[in-house]
Amino acid sequence: MQNPTQANKTVIITGANGGLGYYCAEAIARYGQDWHIIIASRNPSKVDEAVRNLMTETEYPYIEGMALDLASLASARQFVQDFINGERPPLQAIVCNAGIQIVSDALYTEDGFEMTFGVNHLGHFLLVNLLSPHLSDRARVVFVSSDAHNPDVNTGMPHPRYQDAKLLAFPADYVDDTDIGNTGRTRYTTSKLCNILCAYELSRRLQKQQSKITVNAFNPGLMLDTQLGRDYSQAELSAFSTTISRTVLEKAKDSKAMGSALARLILDPSLDNVTGKYFDGLEEVQSSDESYNEKQATELWESSAALVKLSPRKAMLLQ
Repeated sequence: MQNPTQANKTVIITGANGGLGYYCAEAIARYGQDWHIIIASRNPSKVDEAVRNLMTETEYPYIEGMALDLASLASARQFVQDFINGERPPLQAIVCNAGIQIVSDALYTEDGFEMTFGVNHLGHFLLVNLLSPHLSDRARVVFVSSDAHNPDVNTGMPHPRYQDAKLLAFPADYVDDTDIGNTGRTRYTTSKLCNILCAYELSRRLQKQQSKITVNAFNPGLMLDTQLGRDYSQAELSAFSTTISRTVLEKAKDSKAMGSALARLILDPSLDNVTGKYFDGLEEVQSSDESYNEKQATELWESSAALVKLSPRKAMLLQ
């Protein structure tokens, strides 16, 4: 590997202490050149371990860990403040990778939001908006979604059910008897739909401002070597496996390969002007019909801004 030069641009990768995000960081580090890589995650000891391992494996020195708990709006705000106050290269990319899937009893963030929606969507929504004034002119933003957002794809998961953001944030206010037994999984697939709606809406808003910042969504596919299913009981995992066809299982992806595919959306010069698109691994494809619903995306954006109490003067993307 060629000796890295002094880093002159920064990439923030959320949830990168393991799995897909870790391998994305590894791919960028092996690419080397001039990236300062920030591993942003909620567990300080795991972040420190990931940074040490990445530096050892890649021999790349410009890797830093920072604390970020997306289940806490205060933590997201503190992360942004710490980033602004630090002496780091200009922000060139944000990879919104962190994600959870709660299938047991409903859990809530410290701000009172349903946990899956709070972490997978609202935490990232606030983070990107607060960081947006600090993005470089040709920066890139990537939201990691899932093909589980698409009812036309056989993933073994229930279809997403989007009505409005407030009901996703406070599901105790809504009871749907047809969802019994699938509530947690439905919340997950719906949050992944929200990731794409948010990516497309952000892309449209930036284009209206004639910005050259690009925003895209990424589907890594089914990866069996991650911790996303850690909330499943053994019985639930067995039941889930029976709903997936052998063909789907045979097409399961490797998180290291998908980490490289995710890194490509940050590194590939041919994607300089590509925005508002959905990538299935290395291939640009169409996302679900619902994901292109601009009215729904606008409602999600505006309601999310209200939920996280985002002030217009704190972000450039509200209008």
